[in-house]
Amino acid sequence: MMRRFVKTVSAALAGCAALVSLSTAAHAQEIQLTGPLAGAPAVRKLRLHREGRFEIAVGSSFTLLDQYLRTIMPGATLTYHVKDWLGFGVYGGYGFQQTTGLADELQQKAIDDRNCAARPSVKACQLTAVNLVHNDPSGQKSLSSQQLGHIGWMVAPQIVAIPFRGKLSLFSALFVDADIDIFAGAAFIGLKERGNCGADTDGTKIKDASGKELSCSDQSSFNLASRVAVAPTFGLGLNFYPGQFFGLGFEFRALPFSWNTSGFDNHGGGANKDFPDNNVNGADREFHFNTMLTVQLKFAFPTSIKTNQ
Repeated sequence: MMRRFVKTVSAALAGCAALVSLSTAAHAQEIQLTGPLAGAPAVRKLRLHREGRFEIAVGSSFTLLDQYLRTIMPGATLTYHVKDWLGFGVYGGYGFQQTTGLADELQQKAIDDRNCAARPSVKACQLTAVNLVHNDPSGQKSLSSQQLGHIGWMVAPQIVAIPFRGKLSLFSALFVDADIDIFAGAAFIGLKERGNCGADTDGTKIKDASGKELSCSDQSSFNLASRVAVAPTFGLGLNFYPGQFFGLGFEFRALPFSWNTSGFDNHGGGANKDFPDNNVNGADREFHFNTMLTVQLKFAFPTSIKTNQ
């Protein structure tokens, strides 16, 4: 019994001693660096590819995961870097469109083969009159030219930050400077969407140029109208610098905003406005997380780079 008591008291005293030792404040000793490395920077002769330079990047962007129309957008970015890690710039581009397989199949099977222009009384044509343009033998009216929304142009002022930079090597024989940048800003996007028809979101009847009410089943309602959307834009880039004034870059850009890519009567009716209402207006726009991939050639001025000490 006495032996067990002694062991218990010893364990309690050991625990108290451990707690006291843990509560004692630790004091770090400052190490004074002496010799030739005293006061030296972390990296010497670091090549500053961006600081104090204007950068012109020319290339082309390609939209990703498109439903109906792909956009190929040649463009350029002009950036001035106040520091090697911070810059201010603007991106701009003009878009050209190419139909996807879904748009081609919809044009062929639902429009051309159905031939609703010659058979307007067919039930299938009556059911799709609000959502599909009729075929036109002259080729002046089609799904892509009269109905499908697309991006015509874009201008995006942005802030660029460069958190990572370094050097890449291939088989320890070929070396190239590289960095990763992140950017964010506001994008002004020139859109082409199917124009409003039927009634507006406030119930106002839409009229054509002659003052006649414009029904969405009327083929004259299938015309694209211009609109400027303002959206946030952000992304990241991977850049390589094989020379002092020349580089190669790849960017991924996001452009989240709402628009009507199909020209369909998607929403507007019912308690939650989730059902078709035979009108095409702002209520039919849907949110899309639009993305783009950009390939660029970069040119920097002045053509010579700075290095740190």
